[in-house]
Amino acid sequence: MVTMTFDLTPFRDEYPWEPKRFDRGDGIHMNYLDEGSGETVVLLHGNPTWSFYWRHLVRGLSDSYRCIVPDHVGMGLSDKPGDDRYDYTLQSRVDDLTKLFDSLGLDDELTIIAHDWGGMIGLAWAATNPGRVKRFVLANTAGFRLPSTGKLPWQLWLVKNLPMAVPVRGFNAFVRGAARACSTRPGMFPKPTRDAYVAPYDSWGHRIAIHRFVQDIPLKPSDPAWDLMARVEDGLPALDGMPVQILWGRKDFVFDDSFLEEWRKRVPSAEFHIWDDCGHYICEDAREEITPLVRDFLARHPVGAGAEA
Repeated sequence: MVTMTFDLTPFRDEYPWEPKRFDRGDGIHMNYLDEGSGETVVLLHGNPTWSFYWRHLVRGLSDSYRCIVPDHVGMGLSDKPGDDRYDYTLQSRVDDLTKLFDSLGLDDELTIIAHDWGGMIGLAWAATNPGRVKRFVLANTAGFRLPSTGKLPWQLWLVKNLPMAVPVRGFNAFVRGAARACSTRPGMFPKPTRDAYVAPYDSWGHRIAIHRFVQDIPLKPSDPAWDLMARVEDGLPALDGMPVQILWGRKDFVFDDSFLEEWRKRVPSAEFHIWDDCGHYICEDAREEITPLVRDFLARHPVGAGAEA
């Protein structure tokens, strides 16, 4: 039986699946969805979302694909340990995926679909497991250092640099702010959906990963994630020529056009789909367009047919 860290009942119409539970080996559990059968597609969320973000794609893909959808430690339905039990860094996220994939016996023909910080996690896992990922679908994310023409939004700068955690940990300002600002198409983000995004982060202790994710953004060589991020960046040329689909909402105050142009330079062979009226939560705003686009992309690039990452 899965132990829930919050009550899923109000969201069952949107999230009807029964998540599974995985022990990392130290008593810290990750929850994940394992739906459908066929080629394995791993869907990685970012900050401050959870597996709920992928519900439309799980519905749209699980009739033909096996969808593995984890909640990162500290997020969604997964355990939310303190700093004394878990190191909230990019390397830990990569290690978590390795342990989860090994427990599931996943093969070497994986597809990663990723959003936000999930993109860096998925690309870092691929960089440390060469040849195992055959296709990428990347949505409003990065796999490189902050572009020279870009800048860290002031909201993230404050969360990363100020010692006070009260706005993020005490008032849930980061999650609530994202729920207000990250969907830009009218009517695509009603209150029940906003409530579902906020629900896992209902206390100071349950918001630790929200804070640590931002603090882990690598901006200088002394940051813990810098070296791994640099390895990901150095490996991006391997993506050029393999099946890569990039989904992008241009009304994103974090991953703005400077990130999109960086992807165009680094992976010019990628298949780009861009929405001028969509925001950071692209899979909410463009949900009706994205599922058929992803299905078509996967069908046109069956595993084993492309170059290896």
